[in-house]
Amino acid sequence: MLDFGISELALIAVVALVVIGPEKLPRVARTVGALLGKAQRYVADVKAEVNRSMDLDELKKMKESVEGAAREVQSGVGSFEKDWMDATAGLEGNEPLEPGEAPRVDPSAAYSLGHSVYPPFQRPKKSFRLKQQSVPKWYKARTGQRSFVQSGAARVARHRPKPYSGSTGSSSTARPL
Repeated sequence: MLDFGISELALIAVVALVVIGPEKLPRVARTVGALLGKAQRYVADVKAEVNRSMDLDELKKMKESVEGAAREVQSGVGSFEKDWMDATAGLEGNEPLEPGEAPRVDPSAAYSLGHSVYPPFQRPKKSFRLKQQSVPKWYKARTGQRSFVQSGAARVARHRPKPYSGSTGSSSTARPL
């Protein structure tokens, strides 16, 4: 940035003292310091924005390369499936399939080959209540989590100090709070 030595700073301070005066110098110094701080923050924000845009460009390039690799793998799998269907078309009494036709599956044949005929797995929807119940009570007690719900009035009554029941006289009633 700017290279100032001690002698240059001392010369600037003396000139500022003479021109501005000793009464206004502290206020001017504070204002100049605040403006310099704002300028430094602005420069830091601009640098951060440039770095973010560079990172975004790198991520876009990486995404495109991964998508290209995925397309190549997909086309390779597609050609493998086609070759496999062509090779296994005459086996086990299967007839060649027309393009776009789904293969017919005989459940007994699939079971005899060791394959199961079940619907595809679907992830269950999350339930907040089940998740809360799955945390053990000893863990809740150790971490300070509430294991049951209590109303505000019940909580106040539970933690209210007990009434004083000392015998300071002939009266057997408790002293009011």
